[in-house]
Amino acid sequence: MKIKFWGARGSIPVSGRQYLKYGGSTTCVEVRSRKDELMVVDAGSGIRLLGKELLKNSHNRFHMIFTHSHWDHVLGFPFFAPIYDKHTSIRIMGCSFSSDPVREIIAKTMQPPGFPVKFEEISARFDFASVCSSGCDIGGMQVLPIELSHPNQGLGYKFCEGGRTFVFLTDNELGFVHPGGRNVEDYVAFSRGADVLVHDADYTPGEYARRGGWGHSTWEQALDLGLRAEVRALGLFHHNQERRDSELDRIVAECSRRARKAGSRMKVFAVKEGQEIKL
Repeated sequence: MKIKFWGARGSIPVSGRQYLKYGGSTTCVEVRSRKDELMVVDAGSGIRLLGKELLKNSHNRFHMIFTHSHWDHVLGFPFFAPIYDKHTSIRIMGCSFSSDPVREIIAKTMQPPGFPVKFEEISARFDFASVCSSGCDIGGMQVLPIELSHPNQGLGYKFCEGGRTFVFLTDNELGFVHPGGRNVEDYVAFSRGADVLVHDADYTPGEYARRGGWGHSTWEQALDLGLRAEVRALGLFHHNQERRDSELDRIVAECSRRARKAGSRMKVFAVKEGQEIKL
């Protein structure tokens, strides 16, 4: 299994020298199976560069799933170049988190007057399917969903192949159970023993005191989840739009110090735009 992060920023894309190390694009993750079956998770602004890479390598058949339909996770879809290529075939998995069919979630990003090209006018072929509670199999890679604790609901995912596990839980508030969400014990069980857990760590504890209930976790809460689930590596994700590289470096250092103090060998890192992980 190969994982590549095309965007790790939360809420809105950012740019500037203070964001060069970890990047400014919003959520988009590429997950490939051993058989080179491709799953694209979310269509934040990071999907633009993924699209260019797919066209360059003539990879025109793949799957897409979404964690939820908030703007920062879908805004890149109209700028995803493969959708304008008639040779592209995309299977998009529907989700339980929205009253709208998944087709409507992406079609709304191209709805006039917000965008000049309608979804009905693009060239790619689409197949829409459902993600059931038992998950699905993509090229021998099992994909399992879990409900997120987030306003308007959402889904997190676990990818399993060849005895290796990657858990992706962005936009998940561990300190508050939103309607349709799960509690911390459920996320501990879902993440148990994962090779890599990537989790929302948008806030500092001080910020969370003012923003509890907004749908995101602190780095302390993410660290506690990783330690309790005994994962091998924890990736901090959904970096706050105001979080500078230097601040993220300090957070990672503090998390690593606390993990060592707790007697854990868990590796802690902040996800970087463009980062690749092979399991």
